Amino acid sequence: MDTSVLTRNNVRVFGQGTQPMLFAHGFGCDQNMWRYVTPAFADDYRIIVFDYVGSGKSDLSAYDPKRYSALAGYAEDVLEVIHSLDLTDVIFVGHSVSSMIGLLATNQEPERFAQLIMVGPSPRYINDPPYVGGFERKDIEGLLETMEKNYIGWANFLAPAIMKNADRPELSRELEESFCSTDPVIARRFAEATFFSDNRADLAGVRVPSLIMQCSDDLIAPFDVGEYLHRTMPQSTLRVLQATGHCPHMSHPEETIAVIREYLSGR
Repeated sequence: MDTSVLTRNNVRVFGQGTQPMLFAHGFGCDQNMWRYVTPAFADDYRIIVFDYVGSGKSDLSAYDPKRYSALAGYAEDVLEVIHSLDLTDVIFVGHSVSSMIGLLATNQEPERFAQLIMVGPSPRYINDPPYVGGFERKDIEGLLETMEKNYIGWANFLAPAIMKNADRPELSRELEESFCSTDPVIARRFAEATFFSDNRADLAGVRVPSLIMQCSDDLIAPFDVGEYLHRTMPQSTLRVLQATGHCPHMSHPEETIAVIREYLSGR
């Protein structure tokens, strides 16, 4: 066991089961965002949560701008956590950009993984006709420019748009606070790596079964994206949730848990 990686990525392991479920957070978030979901699986699985370097309570001194300029660097974090704990038969649960990070890790070492569960995934955020990603390049460039000029204002605007569920403003506030707790320079680099990524060519090579969880009325990953993933990925299952917004594990944890359970049970 490599304790340096476990410390670097603030890894926590709990649960009564033996098969590992590795939960990976999205951009601007940390492992705490999974707290409504992980307890439901703790009796039957070995739960692993962590923070990417630069996020949450990870070791910021380990941050390497070159490594984390692309999603492949974050996939290295995933694989190093897996190696440190010597995990096999992993059920990987990734939110948002972590869906593609997990896919990259799975494609590198498929023998380590059993299933890939993707919550609000997108292989490409920028429209590339006929592909619909949901954003024009100028939209993303404007987003990054706002991050640089007025990071707090950017967080104030984006958090409620991503979370939706306006009747529960505490969820948007939590996401906003999570954005604001991240170093703005690191956050901007992660945003560039995320929103300019194009993982469409990696989809056909996935060798483990996958669940695509598509949210309703999702600003970040519109319905066309879920359909595209399902068409392109072999052994994939698409489930469209009633949950609105981009963070169903926070806004609709009961539905999120139920859909994952149903998938894992093979029903």
